[in-house]
Amino acid sequence: MVTIARQFNGPPGSGNGGYASGVIAAGLEHDGPVEVRLTTPPPLDTPLAYERDRDEVRLVTHGGALVGHARPGGFLREAPRFASADEIEAGATSYPGFVHHPFDMCFTCGTQRGDGDGLRIFSGPIDDGLTAAPWDAHESFAGENGTIDEPVTWASLDCPGGWAADFSQQPMLLGTMTAEVYAAPAAGQRYHAVGQLDRREGRKFYTSTALYTPEAQLVGRAEQVWIEIDLG
Repeated sequence: MVTIARQFNGPPGSGNGGYASGVIAAGLEHDGPVEVRLTTPPPLDTPLAYERDRDEVRLVTHGGALVGHARPGGFLREAPRFASADEIEAGATSYPGFVHHPFDMCFTCGTQRGDGDGLRIFSGPIDDGLTAAPWDAHESFAGENGTIDEPVTWASLDCPGGWAADFSQQPMLLGTMTAEVYAAPAAGQRYHAVGQLDRREGRKFYTSTALYTPEAQLVGRAEQVWIEIDLG
C-alpha cells in the first residue's frame, strides 16, 4: 500500500503529476527509463495499491479504479541543453507564474509554497521554447542518507516542461511522463532545471526536461505529454 500525502498536490485536490508518476514508477523496479501514463487525477491521502503483471505495474484505489500504470520506456529526443548560472537566474526572474498561476499551491512550482514545503522551481523563458530555473534541494525532502527520493525528483522534472508550454496561457494536466534519474539529488545542493517545448498537436503539448548539477552533469531527464484542460 502507498499513499500520496496532501503535501504533494498539483491542482487542488489531486496529486502532483510528476510526484504521482514517480510513485507509480517506483513500483516497477526497472533500471532505465520508465514510462508512466496517468489515467485519472491521483487522489490524495487515499490508500493505493500496486498491481503487477509482467513488465507493467498499475496503481489502483481500494475500489479498483486505475490511477495510472508504468512500464519500461525510452526517450524520443535529446535532453534539453544545460543552462548556465546566469540563465537559471534570468529564468526565475521572468517566471510567468508570478503574474498568473492556475495552480499556485502546486508542490513543484507553486508560488504559495514555502521553503521545505514545496520545491519552488520557478521556470521562466530563457530562449525560444526553453525555460530554466534553479532548484535548491531542501533537506526536508532528504532521507537519512541525505539524498532526495525518486518521486520528489520526478516532481522536479515535471513542471519545467509545463512552463515551457506556458501554464499561464492554457492550463494543462500531465498525461504521460517518461523519466530516468541517473544520480539522486543531494540535500543542500543547487541544481539547474531546464524545460523545452518540442511541439504542439491540438490539445497536446510535447515537452522535455532535464536536471543538471552546476558543473553540467546530467542528474535526470524526462519527456512529457501535457493535455490542455478547461477550468471554466
